[in-house]
Amino acid sequence: MTTPAIQRAPDVLICAGLDPSGGAGLIADVRVIAALGCRPVGVVTALTVQNTTGVIDSEPLGADRVREQLEFLLSDVEVRAVKIGMIGSAAVAEAIAAALALTAAPVVWDPIVQPSLGQVELIDQLVRAVVALAPHVTLLTPNAPELAVLTGAPISSLDDARAAGAALAGRLRTAVLVKGGHLGGHLGGGDESIDLLCHAGGIEPLALPRTPGGEHVHGTGCALASAIAAELARGAALIDACRAAKAFVAARIASPARPGRGAPAIV
Repeated sequence: MTTPAIQRAPDVLICAGLDPSGGAGLIADVRVIAALGCRPVGVVTALTVQNTTGVIDSEPLGADRVREQLEFLLSDVEVRAVKIGMIGSAAVAEAIAAALALTAAPVVWDPIVQPSLGQVELIDQLVRAVVALAPHVTLLTPNAPELAVLTGAPISSLDDARAAGAALAGRLRTAVLVKGGHLGGHLGGGDESIDLLCHAGGIEPLALPRTPGGEHVHGTGCALASAIAAELARGAALIDACRAAKAFVAARIASPARPGRGAPAIV
């Protein structure tokens, strides 16, 4: 009798900052990717001083060491997808970009500029980071404030988000998923949370019922990008990966973790 082969979980590479509370960043990414049947590997790009009440400081890791870790890892492990979160510095972005030459896996980047709780700057030169990483990115997942920073255009309506997302996708030659969850009625049309997938084939709205107070749950952006990366690693098409990831995050928002006295967390 032949023993059936055990299907190995696909490896997903995470490049993200460390949130000691585990509500976002690398720890949360690991939880999401493992929950979706993939095997996480990764490197820490930055350290933060934070708990559930907010972020008070951050420090990027040395770019040379980040590149060394990634190149050595990718010379051995064949990853099926990559999730990039907080970078910490443009130099770290350039280090990640250099290492990504070793893989053809799809790359999902959540371009974190500022924390949802706190006024700490999480990257020094965003434009330089975008120039370095954009050629490798399959999908960029900005929320409305991040989209405004990336395009220089105010985002106050669904039409604004559609125009800015499409323009950014065209300029960077990559797909852009504009997240509407943090803007309440501005993008969501009241009872719905609407994300917009802008890509070469057009613009696809992804809508689900809005969870009251969901915009206050910590780590939703990290979880969404990680879930998309996991779905891509398992072979899903981009639109299907985005839909499945949105549903996964919506379920978590409806029943978040409450590890401390501050914001609830997605995981």
